[in-house]
Amino acid sequence: MARIWFRITLAAVLVATFAAAQVREAEPPEEDAGAKKIEYAFNPLKAEQEMKVGDFYWKRGSYQAAAGRYKEASLWNPGLAAAFLKLGECYQKLKQVEQAHEAFEKYLAIEPDGKRAAEVRKRIDAKAK
Repeated sequence: MARIWFRITLAAVLVATFAAAQVREAEPPEEDAGAKKIEYAFNPLKAEQEMKVGDFYWKRGSYQAAAGRYKEASLWNPGLAAAFLKLGECYQKLKQVEQAHEAFEKYLAIEPDGKRAAEVRKRIDAKAK
């Protein structure tokens, strides 16, 4: 008789455990309360760090990763013309013409008489044709 009650109890516990596991899997995962959206403020040190990492990816031929880093650098320091120039070059390599054009325009807005301004204008004009 004790064995029967033991088996019934064991079966009930297993069924309850299985049902609880099914309920947990059906619920969506909770959002991470600690995750915060990044708020960008002027930080030239962070921008320079992002530029260095972007250059590393550029040299390895990982243009998508480099573009992400250059974009981050431009968010940390919106006046960093080199970030927009390199971002435009990445977008050109990725055949994303519109994004490249926008990045080059921002470069020219910051440094209209920069070293590479004439070259960038030629690139923009070539795209327009």
